[in-house]
Amino acid sequence: MRAFAVLCFSLPVLAACAAPARSLKDTAPLFAYVDQPGLLARTAVRRELERDRQAILSMAGEYEVDFRFEETVVLQSAYQRQDAYRSAGYETVVVVADDGHFLSLQHLLVSKDGAHVTKHWRQDWHYMADERLEFSEVKTWRMRPLAQRQGVWTQCVYEVNDAPRYCGSGAWQHGAQASTWTSDHSWRPLPRREYTRRDDYNALRVINRHTITASGWTHEQDNTKLKREGEAIDHAIAREVGFNDYRRIDGFDFRPAYDYWARTQDYWRRVREQWQNRIAMGQGIALNTAISGMELIVPLFQQAEQVRRGEEISDATLDATFSRWTRQPRQTLAHTGNAQLD
Repeated sequence: MRAFAVLCFSLPVLAACAAPARSLKDTAPLFAYVDQPGLLARTAVRRELERDRQAILSMAGEYEVDFRFEETVVLQSAYQRQDAYRSAGYETVVVVADDGHFLSLQHLLVSKDGAHVTKHWRQDWHYMADERLEFSEVKTWRMRPLAQRQGVWTQCVYEVNDAPRYCGSGAWQHGAQASTWTSDHSWRPLPRREYTRRDDYNALRVINRHTITASGWTHEQDNTKLKREGEAIDHAIAREVGFNDYRRIDGFDFRPAYDYWARTQDYWRRVREQWQNRIAMGQGIALNTAISGMELIVPLFQQAEQVRRGEEISDATLDATFSRWTRQPRQTLAHTGNAQLD
């Protein structure tokens, strides 16, 4: 009898040893998860999604930046490795949009003396996107479906005038000290630092890696420089590593950047809408410009400067500018295969 009493005392969840057996439904407070299959999994997904979002949003802020690029492996016997490239600057990154599954960050460069502000590149992040823009041939980008979407963030990077440059897709990995996003292989056009001085290649095959650290964040690039004919690879000439180091700073005056953006952000929103509408209409876009794209960059920045001074730019003027320098991509044979994570 004593053993029986001890047993009853040690199992309080049964309430009483003599009580009738109850179903799991009768014990709802203790076994609530039984009636909600997948609840823990969904909670974990939401938690990881928020960690991803916070990692992306943490790239906003004020930075001193080093940009470094160095060719490593020579892939053509007659090719001469080029000198390494390095530059630096002061850059603030502002959040343009955040609707949960889509985030947009605008980079603004400020000269050391604060006299000049340059609207720099933009990065958009899409959670579980169905498709993405791909650099398919010279001055041309096409929408392509994504084969893998679950838990994947697609980052799309845009030129100073919001023209597309490249997209990559991958998942965030979070550790105790750092969070890292690594893309699949994707295509991108020549960087501005190169296309003004060389024409021996016309595309980069790249993997991008963003890492959030205690002092800021980094952008690593694994680049292969290639010559393409349309989407067909002719030959590769060299591999290159890139390392862009964004270090948070205090004491630098970024007010000129914030003033510029406050005055012009609505104009640049209209520019983004022009790009988005034309890309959606043609399932991609092509430029009627030289490789540099300056024929479109210059008038858009001139219009932005007019807006900064308080002038208005009509929708008709903006539309005419885009109609002159952009077009729908020419028709090609069906693309073989979806973009995939490598």
